Amino acid sequence: MRDFIFAANWKLNKTPQEARAFFAEFLPQLAKRDLGKSSTGGDKRTIFFVPALLMETSEASIRSGVTTNVVARKGGRAMVEVGVQNVYFENSGAFTGENSPAVVKAIGAQWALIGHSERRTLFGETDEQCGKKMKASLDAGLSTMLCVGETLAERDGSKTMTVVERQVRSGLASLHATLAKNPERVVIAYEPVWAIGTGKVATPEQATEVHQAIRAILTKDFGPETANNIAILYGGSVKPDNAAAIGAKPDIDGFLVGGASLETKSFLGLMTT
Repeated sequence: MRDFIFAANWKLNKTPQEARAFFAEFLPQLAKRDLGKSSTGGDKRTIFFVPALLMETSEASIRSGVTTNVVARKGGRAMVEVGVQNVYFENSGAFTGENSPAVVKAIGAQWALIGHSERRTLFGETDEQCGKKMKASLDAGLSTMLCVGETLAERDGSKTMTVVERQVRSGLASLHATLAKNPERVVIAYEPVWAIGTGKVATPEQATEVHQAIRAILTKDFGPETANNIAILYGGSVKPDNAAAIGAKPDIDGFLVGGASLETKSFLGLMTT
């Protein structure tokens, strides 16, 4: 049984005032909607990956919404959570400009996002670094989402599966014990790089093909029980007009959403299609 996850990646957007205003508008509207269950019988949940400087503001806004019953809490877990877009693989030290996973956890965040294509392409993150960050994040008590995906040149060169397999295996290489015990703490987000912010989107069939390949890799490396409890999200220009068709496909357990998550109307629109 896997949850269906709506994950927002705000990237480098919003001031503290704008974040507070967003949650003040978004949370009451979300509370009025019954999102139902996932196709596997799990809950439907929402995660906001916000810039590090907005962590405390966002966490406080969401916590206030949960406290006042604006957002339901099921099984002791808030159905709206907050995460940071990157952490380092050390908790402290001479690492200027990095985010400590221990501090992110102490602030009250529940999640970290690792290996987004912009981190890999713009900031030079390697597969090895992503694997170390995954372990450090999970060791700090954060649930963690690993991003994988191919560039347009790699897709055109028929290298999609090779790239995705390498990224998945590098990211999860040291996590066998964690996955055996708590597979739900790890989520994979497949984002074809050529579809991020371009307006292009993988067809439901293209997305399904890669998601099923990822599930097969997880099954081979960690066994079917563990693999079936790891959610795999799709990202890349997801909008209200294409979310329903993509989300209805097997092995697609939610979305990682960029631009469409910055406005209440568009984000709620794709959540309720």
